[in-house]
Amino acid sequence: MLKSKVAVQVISSGMIPEDTLMLGEGWLKQWKIPEGQPVVLKMGSFRQHVKVISVAKYDGMRISQSLAKKMGILANTPLRLQYKAGSSTLTLGPLIGVLVSRDYPAAPDKPFGSITMFCRELVDGCANQGGLVYFFTPNHIGMQSDSVEGWVYADGWRKIAMPAPDVVNNRLTSRKLENKPNVQQFLKEIKQKYGTSVFNEKFLDKTEVFDALKKDSSLSRYLPESHLLRNYTTLKAMSARYENVFLKPVRGSLGKGIIRVSRSESGAYQAMFTTANGSRKQQFPSLLKLYATISTKMKSVRYQIQQGLQLIEIQKRPVDFRALVQKNGSGKWSITSIVARTAGSQHFVSNLARGGTLSKVGEAVSKSNMSSGRGDASSRLQQAALSIAKGVETHIPAHFGELGIDLALDSGGRVWLLEVNSKPSKNDNTPLTDNKIRPSVRMVIQYSRYLSGF
Repeated sequence: MLKSKVAVQVISSGMIPEDTLMLGEGWLKQWKIPEGQPVVLKMGSFRQHVKVISVAKYDGMRISQSLAKKMGILANTPLRLQYKAGSSTLTLGPLIGVLVSRDYPAAPDKPFGSITMFCRELVDGCANQGGLVYFFTPNHIGMQSDSVEGWVYADGWRKIAMPAPDVVNNRLTSRKLENKPNVQQFLKEIKQKYGTSVFNEKFLDKTEVFDALKKDSSLSRYLPESHLLRNYTTLKAMSARYENVFLKPVRGSLGKGIIRVSRSESGAYQAMFTTANGSRKQQFPSLLKLYATISTKMKSVRYQIQQGLQLIEIQKRPVDFRALVQKNGSGKWSITSIVARTAGSQHFVSNLARGGTLSKVGEAVSKSNMSSGRGDASSRLQQAALSIAKGVETHIPAHFGELGIDLALDSGGRVWLLEVNSKPSKNDNTPLTDNKIRPSVRMVIQYSRYLSGF
């Protein structure tokens, strides 16, 4: 295996011409780089002819400040190096661009709000593995696709012009931002012109996921009965079949807007609505009256109606599981973490944003009311999460590198799919460890290296 991680040192432009780079002699021998001959230096969309000078007893690379500025390199940076003799191209990278929803320039210590820590971990992870990462929003995309204004970290956050990246991790948290014409045009152009890979390139709708996975007989066993709620007939049929049903906004997240409908022994119906402060109950004398209330919401929100499940509980609080499934350095799906989430006392959904608490899978299962299947519950959850990730990739035409997969166990130990999230939160799925750089962050970099050939 050829060594590829090199320390790139930026030195004064007066000491070295911009079209020249100095490289330790071991690198020239190992990669068979011709000395003094013009080669193409490439990083992301950046291209420039340079000549390489060998330096004895030196293991790094030296470039001028003016060349470094064009490449978006501010200080000494560890990068990966490759040389292809056929095209005389010396490539540095990977250059990773993370597309985020917004920035806060007035808060230089926390320019990305609650995900600033995740962004710093990516910076540190790239320093460890070799690579350069920057962060940009839809507002940073200009008229030219070969350059973008991006935030980099070098003794503090700052914004500079960067080449278009080798890999884009789409972390946009709003469909409105994702669908902006300048965003879609930019992503399309950099894929075509520079071979950029874009992963997690789109949001997933709940009905889209369930309809796609229904086609796969090996996955249908994980799927609760589920339909797009179009009319009263669907609600009536599902309510007749199940003790309770859930209405979930097709494009919802964080447990927002979920309604649980249940039938009482007297024949009346109860709707339980999620709210910021807990859940709100409302009684209806008939299902038709309940539907009349919901149908006003349906003018602006599309709902998926889903079979209610008897989830395992801890002290009467429902428990579900969030699996973070990511592509690894070989481009294969792997489980990064699975955590149990127990609903808060006033809620029937388990999201942390709604007062839920995290615990380890084994701990939650052992405290729960599960009647059978405790012993291998963890391995069955892992198997389901991996199978579902592969199913999403097979049946939905888009590139995903990580998925948050919400699973449940019923009291009999059967695994069910609740939903798949293509923009998993970087706060919600944190494994319960004290490592400085989360495994989920390391995996993003490893997959980016795989995509860019480093």
